[in-house]
Amino acid sequence: MSIFTKIIAGEIPSYKIKEDDKFIAFLDVFPLREGHVLVVPKQEIDKFFDLPADYLSSILVFAKPIAAAIEKSVPCRRCGLSVIGLEVPHAHLHLVPISEANDLNFVQDKMKLSPERMKELQEKIISNL
Repeated sequence: MSIFTKIIAGEIPSYKIKEDDKFIAFLDVFPLREGHVLVVPKQEIDKFFDLPADYLSSILVFAKPIAAAIEKSVPCRRCGLSVIGLEVPHAHLHLVPISEANDLNFVQDKMKLSPERMKELQEKIISNL
Protein backbone atom coordinates (compact mmCIF):
# COMPACT_ATOMS: atom_id res chain seq x y z
CA MET A 1 0.00 0.00 0.00
CA SER A 2 1.56 3.31 -1.08
CA ILE A 3 1.59 6.43 1.09
CA PHE A 4 -0.92 7.92 -1.39
CA THR A 5 -3.27 4.96 -0.91
CA LYS A 6 -3.06 5.57 2.84
CA ILE A 7 -3.91 9.25 2.28
CA ILE A 8 -6.85 8.25 0.06
CA ALA A 9 -8.07 5.85 2.76
CA GLY A 10 -7.81 8.60 5.40
CA GLU A 11 -5.10 6.75 7.34
CA ILE A 12 -2.68 9.65 6.85
CA PRO A 13 -3.90 13.26 7.06
CA SER A 14 -3.50 15.58 4.09
CA TYR A 15 -4.28 19.11 3.01
CA LYS A 16 -6.98 18.04 0.56
CA ILE A 17 -7.89 20.41 -2.24
CA LYS A 18 -10.42 18.41 -4.28
CA GLU A 19 -11.73 14.85 -4.60
CA ASP A 20 -14.07 12.82 -6.79
CA ASP A 21 -14.64 9.12 -7.43
CA LYS A 22 -11.40 8.71 -9.47
CA PHE A 23 -8.94 11.29 -8.12
CA ILE A 24 -7.78 13.20 -5.09
CA ALA A 25 -5.69 16.38 -5.03
CA PHE A 26 -3.75 17.59 -2.00
CA LEU A 27 -0.85 19.86 -1.16
CA ASP A 28 2.62 18.32 -1.41
CA VAL A 29 4.09 18.36 2.10
CA PHE A 30 7.59 18.79 0.59
CA PRO A 31 6.80 21.32 -2.14
CA LEU A 32 9.03 22.87 -4.74
CA ARG A 33 7.01 26.08 -4.41
CA GLU A 34 4.16 27.22 -2.17
CA GLY A 35 0.92 25.90 -3.67
CA HIS A 36 2.47 22.70 -5.11
CA VAL A 37 -0.40 20.20 -5.46
CA LEU A 38 -0.36 16.47 -6.19
CA VAL A 39 -3.16 14.96 -8.27
CA VAL A 40 -3.42 11.24 -7.55
CA PRO A 41 -5.66 8.57 -9.05
CA LYS A 42 -7.42 6.53 -6.40
CA GLN A 43 -6.53 3.39 -8.31
CA GLU A 44 -3.05 2.34 -7.15
CA ILE A 45 -0.94 1.91 -10.28
CA ASP A 46 2.81 2.58 -10.23
CA LYS A 47 3.50 4.12 -13.65
CA PHE A 48 1.51 7.07 -14.96
CA PHE A 49 1.14 5.69 -18.50
CA ASP A 50 -0.07 2.34 -17.16
CA LEU A 51 -3.26 4.09 -16.03
CA PRO A 52 -6.38 3.12 -18.00
CA ALA A 53 -7.08 5.40 -20.97
CA ASP A 54 -10.14 6.98 -19.33
CA TYR A 55 -8.01 7.94 -16.31
CA LEU A 56 -5.30 9.45 -18.51
CA SER A 57 -7.79 11.67 -20.29
CA SER A 58 -9.79 12.65 -17.22
CA ILE A 59 -6.85 13.45 -14.92
CA LEU A 60 -6.16 16.66 -16.86
CA VAL A 61 -9.83 17.63 -16.84
CA PHE A 62 -9.84 17.08 -13.05
CA ALA A 63 -6.60 19.09 -12.66
CA LYS A 64 -7.63 22.04 -14.87
CA PRO A 65 -9.67 24.02 -12.29
CA ILE A 66 -7.07 23.27 -9.63
CA ALA A 67 -4.32 24.72 -11.83
CA ALA A 68 -6.42 27.86 -12.38
CA ALA A 69 -7.02 28.14 -8.61
CA ILE A 70 -3.28 27.78 -7.92
CA GLU A 71 -2.54 30.61 -10.36
CA LYS A 72 -5.05 32.84 -8.53
CA SER A 73 -3.71 31.86 -5.10
CA VAL A 74 0.06 32.27 -5.28
CA PRO A 75 2.34 34.61 -7.24
CA CYS A 76 3.44 32.85 -10.44
CA ARG A 77 3.42 33.21 -14.22
CA ARG A 78 1.57 29.89 -14.69
CA CYS A 79 0.93 26.48 -13.24
CA GLY A 80 3.41 23.94 -14.56
CA LEU A 81 2.88 20.22 -14.54
CA SER A 82 5.20 17.29 -14.26
CA VAL A 83 5.09 13.53 -13.99
CA ILE A 84 8.14 12.12 -12.20
CA GLY A 85 6.94 9.15 -10.18
CA LEU A 86 10.25 8.01 -8.74
CA GLU A 87 9.73 8.74 -5.03
CA VAL A 88 6.28 7.15 -4.57
CA PRO A 89 5.28 4.02 -6.55
CA HIS A 90 1.79 5.38 -7.27
CA ALA A 91 1.01 7.38 -10.42
CA HIS A 92 0.59 11.10 -9.80
CA LEU A 93 0.74 14.51 -11.43
CA HIS A 94 2.51 17.52 -9.93
CA LEU A 95 0.89 20.95 -10.33
CA VAL A 96 3.50 23.57 -9.45
CA PRO A 97 3.20 27.35 -9.61
CA ILE A 98 6.13 28.52 -11.72
CA SER A 99 7.69 31.75 -12.90
CA GLU A 100 10.73 30.20 -14.60
CA ALA A 101 11.67 26.74 -15.93
CA ASN A 102 13.95 25.97 -12.98
CA ASP A 103 10.93 26.14 -10.64
CA LEU A 104 10.11 22.62 -11.90
CA ASN A 105 13.59 21.28 -11.11
CA PHE A 106 13.00 18.33 -8.77
CA VAL A 107 16.71 18.07 -7.90
CA GLN A 108 16.58 21.34 -5.93
CA ASP A 109 15.89 21.42 -2.20
CA LYS A 110 12.23 21.12 -1.23
CA MET A 111 10.49 23.63 1.02
CA LYS A 112 9.33 22.88 4.55
CA LEU A 113 6.27 24.94 5.40
CA SER A 114 4.58 25.24 8.77
CA PRO A 115 1.23 23.49 9.27
CA GLU A 116 -0.34 26.94 9.60
CA ARG A 117 1.01 28.04 6.20
CA MET A 118 -0.09 24.77 4.60
CA LYS A 119 -3.61 25.31 5.95
CA GLU A 120 -3.61 28.90 4.64
CA LEU A 121 -2.57 27.70 1.17
CA GLN A 122 -5.16 24.92 1.24
CA GLU A 123 -7.95 27.33 2.15
CA LYS A 124 -6.86 29.90 -0.44
CA ILE A 125 -6.67 27.39 -3.29
CA ILE A 126 -10.04 25.87 -2.34
CA SER A 127 -11.62 29.34 -2.20
CA ASN A 128 -10.40 29.96 -5.76
CA LEU A 129 -11.80 26.72 -7.18
